[in-house]
Amino acid sequence: MKTLKLGIIGCGGIANGKHLPSIKKEGSAEIVAFCDIIEERAIEAAKNYGTEDAKIFTDYRELIQLDLDAVYVCTPNRSHCEITVAALNAGKHVMCEKPMAINYTQAIEMVETAKKTNKLLTIGYQNRYRGDSNYLKQECVNGELGDIYYAKAKAIRRRAVPTWGVFLNEYEQGGGPLIDIGTHALDLTLWMMNNYKPKSVVGTIYHKLNGETQPANAWGPWDPEKFTVEDSAFGFIIMEDGATITLEASWALNSLDVHEAKTVLCGTKAGADMLNGLTINGTKNDRQYELKPNLEAGGVAFYDGNATTPEVIEQQTFFNAIRGKGELVVLPEQAAVVTQILDAIYQSAREGRQIIL
Repeated sequence: MKTLKLGIIGCGGIANGKHLPSIKKEGSAEIVAFCDIIEERAIEAAKNYGTEDAKIFTDYRELIQLDLDAVYVCTPNRSHCEITVAALNAGKHVMCEKPMAINYTQAIEMVETAKKTNKLLTIGYQNRYRGDSNYLKQECVNGELGDIYYAKAKAIRRRAVPTWGVFLNEYEQGGGPLIDIGTHALDLTLWMMNNYKPKSVVGTIYHKLNGETQPANAWGPWDPEKFTVEDSAFGFIIMEDGATITLEASWALNSLDVHEAKTVLCGTKAGADMLNGLTINGTKNDRQYELKPNLEAGGVAFYDGNATTPEVIEQQTFFNAIRGKGELVVLPEQAAVVTQILDAIYQSAREGRQIIL
């Protein structure tokens, strides 16, 4: 099996916390190039995860000229499109971290470039590879829930605002919890429903708690002057077939209903939720039932080797697709619809009106 050669652009938190260790654990690829605008971060990442002769760059344009199989885009959201498009045009497959882009126009440019260059593009929605996600997806594919006409996408934190990097910077990130963690919940929900045709969106965003100076935040106090993104956001989405989705996202909200990267599905045959472990509910023999599958027993046949976590399975899936031994799970066309809806929620909140898509 060919050892894939990878390049990493952006050596901050998401690279070191997710991609680099999971690539190393998967074991069938080597990272031969690292790029970051802060050179010391690229040097440190190369020391921990790179080959002995790994190259260091501060300009991504130089890295993508190397002989690489794939490039990882782990930079702030604003640069996702620019770097991804350049890498695809340079003949590289691309794994881009979520969210796909800061707006729908850029997401479509990424999709079109991947098609034009005939290169693979996938987005870092690793929650699809969780055990509960795969079980529920199979239930949906098998039609066990029937027609799913109502769903909730939940990404609620009580007080867990990321205070590092550029998370609080609206210009660099495009938004706060909606685009950061709401994107995961919405992706899971649309994937389960297999419904990617939104009709209209109404959204609200709030800056209610970001001025607090003693917020009891999980990662320490934030600087109110630098907290320019929303602290919570909510969306009401109607699909072309009439299905309804509500989306809840917060980094700071006075609520005990705390659930992140979770979905609730209501169908004509049964319902399901991930709120306290995966639960399927329905009626049978004139009685109501609740089923909690044992996700510890057995496994998923098409994931093998040492793919023991969603993050590692994500890498293995990408590598198999590059080698022509499998298909991508997260398609760029799907991720673009997630961005389309998030973009519309922000627009609706700014303009105070329903957005027709």
